[in-house]
This record gives sequence, C-alpha cells and structure tokens, in this order.
Amino acid sequence: MEGNHYTAFTGKGRRRRHTQMSEINVTPFVDVMLVLLIVFMVTAPLLTVGVPLELPNAKSATVQGNDEPLVISIDGDGRLFLEDIEVSIENLVPKLQAVTGAKQDQRIFVRGDTNVEYGRVLAVMGEIHNAGFKRVAMVSAGPGKAKPKTDKKN
Repeated sequence: MEGNHYTAFTGKGRRRRHTQMSEINVTPFVDVMLVLLIVFMVTAPLLTVGVPLELPNAKSATVQGNDEPLVISIDGDGRLFLEDIEVSIENLVPKLQAVTGAKQDQRIFVRGDTNVEYGRVLAVMGEIHNAGFKRVAMVSAGPGKAKPKTDKKN
C-alpha cells in the first residue's frame, strides 16, 4: 500500500490516455467572417466622395490605376470642391500643389454635375493642366447607369 501512495505523487500510477482532437472547429471563424462581410457591405457605399452630383453617362471603359486619385467636383451651382472642401478657382492650383507636394504625375479626377455649364468644367480642367498636372480625367456615371429622376418643375 505504501508503494501505491508514492506512485500517485510521482506520476507512475494511473495514466490517462487522452486522444488529440484532430478536427478544427470552424464555426466561430465563419461567424466572424459573416459579420465582417455584412459590415463591409453596409459601409462600402458610404466611402464615395461626399459631394452629391448627378454625373453624366458615358460608354467608355473605366480608367485603371494603382495610386489613389484626387477628386475635384463641380456641383450643379458651379461651386468647386477639392475632395470635400469648397475652394475657389483662384485657390485651386495652390491647394493642389500643397496636397500633392508639386508632384506632377498625380492622377486627378474631375467630376462635373450634369447641370453645370460645360465651360465651367473646361475652365477648371484648363487651370489644372496649366499648373503642370498631366494626368487629368473626367468622371462619368458609367455605361448602363440610369439617370436619376429629379422633380424639377419648369
């Protein structure tokens, strides 16, 4: 009996056989991925530029690039926005140079509302081009995008 007493403390007594679990429980992983998917689906439409515009339709292909472009928007009243900040046409070039660090190969997208005068859009693009920025493109709603109906009474 005495021998049994010592073997219990030294680990030489009963040995339990534990089998290793060879299956991975993926249910928590799937739950987390589903929640992340829903969060990204809800937040993705909110990541667009903050100035609401009615863009014209076009049948051209989408321009692809690696760097994030600067967006200049012209709303229906002719107001000019650099990203979400309203600027005057006189202050546009200095602000662009400050934001880009005078980097001339920065991509710049110009978004013009369908109700803005074409001359206003060309004047903005001319200012940007005269400042030395060569990668300037216009943004449209894209092919197949239906023009939203507005309640305008004439």
